[in-house]
Amino acid sequence: MSCKSKVAPSVEFDHSCSDSVEYLTLNFEPFETAHRWRRLPPCDEFVGARRSKHTVVAYRDAIYVFGGDNGKNMLNDLLRFDVKDCSWCRAFTTGTPPAPRYHHSAVVYGSSMFVFGGYTGDIYSNSNLKNKNDLFEYKFATGQWTEWKVEGRLPVARSAHGATVYSDKLWIFAGYDGNARLSDMWTISLQDREQACWEEIEQSGEIPPSCCNFPVAVCRDKMFVFSGQSGAKITNNLFQFEFKEKIWTRIPTEHLLRGSPPPPQRRYGHTMVAFERHLYVFGGAADNTLPNELHCYDVDSQTWEVIQPSPDSEDPLGNEMTSSQGFILMPSGRLFHAAAVIADAMYIFGGTVDNNVRSGEMYRFQFSCYPKCTLHEDYGKLWENRQFCDLEFILGEKEERVKGHIAIVTARSLWLRKKITQARERLRQKVKQESVVEEEVAVGAQKEVSGGIVKHSSTQPLLEVTIRDAEAQPFKVLMQFLYTDKIKYPRKGHVEEVLLIMDVYKLALSFQLARLEQLCVQYIEASVDLQNVLIVCENANKLQLDQLKEHCLNFVVKESHFNQVIMTKEFEHLSTPLIVEIVRRKQQPPPRLYSEQPVDIGTSLVQDMKAYLEGAGLEFCDITLLLDGHPRPAHKAILAARSSYFEAMFRSFMPEDGQVNISIGEMVPSKQAFESMLRYIYYGDVNMPPEDSLYLFAAPYYYGFSNNRLQAYCKQNLEMNVTVENVLQILEAADKTQALDMKKHCLHIIVHQFIKVSKLPNLRSLSQLLLLDIIESLASHISDKQCAEMGSDI
Repeated sequence: MSCKSKVAPSVEFDHSCSDSVEYLTLNFEPFETAHRWRRLPPCDEFVGARRSKHTVVAYRDAIYVFGGDNGKNMLNDLLRFDVKDCSWCRAFTTGTPPAPRYHHSAVVYGSSMFVFGGYTGDIYSNSNLKNKNDLFEYKFATGQWTEWKVEGRLPVARSAHGATVYSDKLWIFAGYDGNARLSDMWTISLQDREQACWEEIEQSGEIPPSCCNFPVAVCRDKMFVFSGQSGAKITNNLFQFEFKEKIWTRIPTEHLLRGSPPPPQRRYGHTMVAFERHLYVFGGAADNTLPNELHCYDVDSQTWEVIQPSPDSEDPLGNEMTSSQGFILMPSGRLFHAAAVIADAMYIFGGTVDNNVRSGEMYRFQFSCYPKCTLHEDYGKLWENRQFCDLEFILGEKEERVKGHIAIVTARSLWLRKKITQARERLRQKVKQESVVEEEVAVGAQKEVSGGIVKHSSTQPLLEVTIRDAEAQPFKVLMQFLYTDKIKYPRKGHVEEVLLIMDVYKLALSFQLARLEQLCVQYIEASVDLQNVLIVCENANKLQLDQLKEHCLNFVVKESHFNQVIMTKEFEHLSTPLIVEIVRRKQQPPPRLYSEQPVDIGTSLVQDMKAYLEGAGLEFCDITLLLDGHPRPAHKAILAARSSYFEAMFRSFMPEDGQVNISIGEMVPSKQAFESMLRYIYYGDVNMPPEDSLYLFAAPYYYGFSNNRLQAYCKQNLEMNVTVENVLQILEAADKTQALDMKKHCLHIIVHQFIKVSKLPNLRSLSQLLLLDIIESLASHISDKQCAEMGSDI
């Protein structure tokens, strides 16, 4: 998404109206630039000290800061920052607060904040320092501090741990007990103080290594842990914990294509917050540096990206934060800061910055609220349900059959496209011969052949394409990649799945699918371990996959691997030539060859579908869309995958002539807007002129797109991009779509900028009725004196 785009407020739409576009309303309320950093007023020293190792929580419209250290002393004051007024104060408190501490945890449950553990004592005199396992409650309504006295077994006292709330319970994970880093997990119900007791959780799966100084965040009913201090080894692994099954899983990043954004560097003392389907990681200490990029992880697509901040980030006085060199000023790198989310923004406070200085700064970061792009999921569903298939592959010696869609396959693979084109030509010749025979014997009706393409009917058989060198199972994985750009990650330790991906890799090489080749290589190399390396190596040797064989041989001869591998039973059964290769490689490793050739990462689903719409798929069109009588060839499978309107039409009442009239309700969009809609359908593009947005505002509901992503972009496009230069085009579109408030908005701009608008050539081409509307608006808003002055200017 462009960093100039704005957050679109929620859109109200009347589903019950068939001509809903006539009721289109766009309320021009205050908005905030997406991905914009704002520096808010810092905390004054008379309110509270600058600090790090503290906690922040969000409750209603306020941020609460508790504890930490100011570089000399531990703190236990409670500060409150009002996000609407942008003002600081000391929070009202009664009762006995927790002792001064840092590296504790704080969470919100109901109308209370709960503080657990941390490190206490006098750091200035280095006395009475110890970790705690106490639990305190602060009631926001009354300001009352209360300690929970819990009977029974307690978690070991700790600091620098992770904490979160899920299912009415506080969950505590890992941390530091003063002697060692921990990896245990404890939970306590927060519903009933009298009945509460601590319970240790029996964890399973790939449990993160014992660690401290890491954040946790809950998203999609799972808890996520990223990086942290784990002894000498600080990793950048992301782990997820399933609360119900109590199972940990390491989320692999090895499947990321070369050239795609890598995960953040390993680090500790950073923050991570969840917003919708994303996790946002900021700051921390990474290999003796304090980076300040904001990393974003999409839980659904399992991909990382670095967020590019908006160029209009600002300080509290409204001044631009861009330096004279053009760099965008963001929060400086820091560690042991704290972060919380209110509404659709993240707030970051304090921390330790360069030269061990404590910070009292507060920053606000505006998230993007757009619904996610469902392009890959929509095409994936088309593959799964096999609706509207017009193609059948006949595979291997067993002649197993796999169905598909000509449009998707020919868009993604030139090799398969050639096979399909040859099969179509054979079918055309066959139909032509049959037609001649039928003519000669005068039996039946002649089948219609147009341009060498058989017109599809409801009873037309599937186009058959035979591929002898492909087996069904790996071919299905390849097909799933064509539709979604992904393949399923092999389960760790499952040799069968690794061997399957090797077969897929062999097909990717044959079909010249560079992107799939890269995925397979990275998947397999990441899956090779001591248990399966010899099996994978032998299979790579058999399939003549030299790159994978090299990886396996190098893995085997590593000092830390060699003795373990040669003691296995698999080594005894290895073929003699491979044993010889391993022994020779161990004795004399070959010189490393570095290729300067750039790695071909292939084309993505988006790139391929874009090229397909722009002309590469013209010969495979099987439906005609009529816009005001003008034909536009298209592809049934693609339209059906992305639109429930087309899916229902093609399933139930497919027009016999293969032509579909295009409208949005009662309104026919402009040709330009219609092309914008096709770009959205084919490859998810949302960039369009503002006037197109008026025509397409109702399209997501009328055509049944998976969500209102397109509408959200249309709304922000209109809110942000009505200018003097395009106001007349938008006025015309608003008039045609009956968007009365947008029309009023345009007339308002025209009246107040009339001297500039009057010089636009488009003014002469407006309809008489619109010119009368402009004259009427001028008469309503401009005094006689202003009219006289304007006349002299013109």
